[in-house]
Amino acid sequence: MIQANDARAFEGRTYRLVALDIDGTLLRSDKRLSLRVVKRIQQASKLGVKVILASARPPRTVKEIYSILKLDTMQINYNGAVIHDAVQDKAVYHLPVPPQTAATVCKLARYLDPKIAISLEILDRWCTDFVDPSLDVVSQRNRKPHFLGPLSTFTRFPVTKIMLIAKPSRLQKVREIVWQKMSRQIMMHISDHHIVQIVHPKVNKAISLSQIARDYGIPPEECIAIGDAPNDAEMMEWAGLGIAVANGWPRCKQAAKVIVPSNDEDGVAAAIEKFILAPRIVGV
Repeated sequence: MIQANDARAFEGRTYRLVALDIDGTLLRSDKRLSLRVVKRIQQASKLGVKVILASARPPRTVKEIYSILKLDTMQINYNGAVIHDAVQDKAVYHLPVPPQTAATVCKLARYLDPKIAISLEILDRWCTDFVDPSLDVVSQRNRKPHFLGPLSTFTRFPVTKIMLIAKPSRLQKVREIVWQKMSRQIMMHISDHHIVQIVHPKVNKAISLSQIARDYGIPPEECIAIGDAPNDAEMMEWAGLGIAVANGWPRCKQAAKVIVPSNDEDGVAAAIEKFILAPRIVGV
């Protein structure tokens, strides 16, 4: 069932772009794509709709999904710190955290919790000084760091994204104090209870999505954004139609104009069927 205060207000419109969060939205809880979702996305693409993957993930962990969906569009990575041309396999936009800021965040986090895991992403390269195998991170699953060494080695360079990783009970204090002391220099994004993602203060999915839409010549009112977590809220508010899956966080649902079934119930497919395919074709 699709819920909205008045879903009819959004029916029958022409939407030419749909931005999709990946984890918790596009993928089921088992991290797989359903056949129904794949089919609907491919149908929308064949009709000329631009399907944009908008994720906190690095490009390397989106490649397989992008390939399965047969996309040829730009994608948003690291919550918007990078716009990636997956066809050419290169970043066309990059807004990193300055070296001194990254170094300060790392030192402060380690002062507050000496055992906290810290990962630095630098343009699709994972750098860290140690990995805690008890903490699950999608971008690190079944992978080894590209570079392993002192964090000071890596914070000499601009850092695309910083991840602070710990059990939620330990992470809360670190998150609060780092934000209190550095809120003017960073932006925090939350999509998992055991991970804090830190990027440049002018980074979020909405800013990068607006740039991509502008490049494609598509106004906000002809865009749909679908997500589940707080880091999706800005792009859902920017788009003409913001949609949350039923398993979404409260902040995400507050930003949504429409609620669709959960990620395990093919919510993305339901949204595409109703708002993209139905106005164009019959018998979806």
